Amino acid sequence: MTRKLSVFNFVTLNGYFEGPKHDISWHRHGEEENQFAAENLKFESVLLFGRITYEMMAGYWPTPMAIKNDPKVAKGMNNAEKIVFSRKLEKAEWNNTRLVKDNIVEEVRKMKALPGKDMTLLGSGSIASQFADAGLIDKYQIMVDPVALGDGTAIFKNIKRKLDLKLTMTRAFKSGVVLLCYEALGNA
Repeated sequence: MTRKLSVFNFVTLNGYFEGPKHDISWHRHGEEENQFAAENLKFESVLLFGRITYEMMAGYWPTPMAIKNDPKVAKGMNNAEKIVFSRKLEKAEWNNTRLVKDNIVEEVRKMKALPGKDMTLLGSGSIASQFADAGLIDKYQIMVDPVALGDGTAIFKNIKRKLDLKLTMTRAFKSGVVLLCYEALGNA
């Protein structure tokens, strides 16, 4: 049995996962979304990040403020096994984190073939596009915020192949955010 790779990201109604200058302040993340995140962390996936997402997460989750505001999510994030993909980082200091600098598609392909925990890529739009193009992603969890931006970075910017997906679940949150879960069809 091969390991599965999921992507978790949030987007605007017009498909941006970030606004100009990596702005994500538009994302509505309330108590209900926190409970969902805490539940997902119980599955103990290996968490994967690109550098920008990693730096944002590593700058928040180990802090006393995160531990006070979101203790369950902070515990899960801080204790999880993590991998950051970056050519620029020299080292990854957040506990339980391994740095992968090169050949990230091949690295994940090898990891999927070995026994172990499933993996979840958080944010990291350019890496999600690379993995989608390589047919590595098995599941997509997309939180759609009820907001549109005039500019930003599209979630699947620069993909070179069509993604065929099957809707497997939806969930509406009180904030107006809608979770869409998809299974990839016909991965390579």
